[in-house]
Amino acid sequence: MDALGDGNHTQVTGFILLGLTDDPLLQIILFMTILFMYLVTITGNLSTIILIRISSQFHHPMYFFLSHLAFADTGLSSSVTPNMLVNFLVERNTISYFGCGIQLGSVAFFGTVECFLLAAMAYDRFMAICSPLIYSTKMSTEVCVKLLKVAYGGGFLNACTVTISFFTFFFCGPNQVNHFFCDFAPLVELSCSDVSISAVPSFVAGSVIVVTVFVIAVSYICILITILKMRSTEGHHKAFSTCASHLTTVTLYFATITFVYATPKSCYSTDQNKVVSVFYMVVIPMLNPLIYSVRNNGIKGALKRQLARNIFS
Repeated sequence: MDALGDGNHTQVTGFILLGLTDDPLLQIILFMTILFMYLVTITGNLSTIILIRISSQFHHPMYFFLSHLAFADTGLSSSVTPNMLVNFLVERNTISYFGCGIQLGSVAFFGTVECFLLAAMAYDRFMAICSPLIYSTKMSTEVCVKLLKVAYGGGFLNACTVTISFFTFFFCGPNQVNHFFCDFAPLVELSCSDVSISAVPSFVAGSVIVVTVFVIAVSYICILITILKMRSTEGHHKAFSTCASHLTTVTLYFATITFVYATPKSCYSTDQNKVVSVFYMVVIPMLNPLIYSVRNNGIKGALKRQLARNIFS
């Protein structure tokens, strides 16, 4: 164990990530599965970003936020997946004290950005369905950029509170983190110092979840009321299909992060936490581009045209 002497204490300078399992056969299966998922994640999200950037038909607020959601998914997955894959190949996966703080901050940043982007996309759908006549004014480029600044600003604030709290902790005992990445809760358990400051990042993260869920809930309540007032069946179908992809993504993402970060300590289980964390850090970033491409005829059509051009050229 890397350590520095400090009087009668030993300052931990590195951590050992225990990973998901120590079963050799299961490690091989998980390595191949997660590697495949990660490659699909990178390919799908980068393709989404490039397609939205180069196709003029996607220069609308919804796709503007979708391209940044794809970027956040890529960043969130890349923060932990490469290191997790290494964990399957080596006997002991270590990460430095500084590297642990950077990984912790990166996960907090991209995870928070995703929360705000999903809220911004819900607001966009609310304006498109409930106020179509003033949609172009209310969702102008300037407004979209401001919402984007809020998303990245919120991500930066949460990342700072988590990272600063981590670097104030003193680790002098065991350095084995029972997780596949440097998650905040297991690190708090290992700290030898006063961890009362950990309430600050917990409050910030909880506030982010509450505020974004509130915006999404209010937006969809208004959307549902507007849809129920429509007399046309075609209008109902069009409105529901417009929201289906986003609603699916919101349900998957917020259900998992609420389970991970809002579960009472009395019900906390590290093994359950690890499994759910894999879902929201590996599986959901892979599913998002697939969900949007399958449910969106515009994206499917653009992909087919782009593939046709590449093949025939």
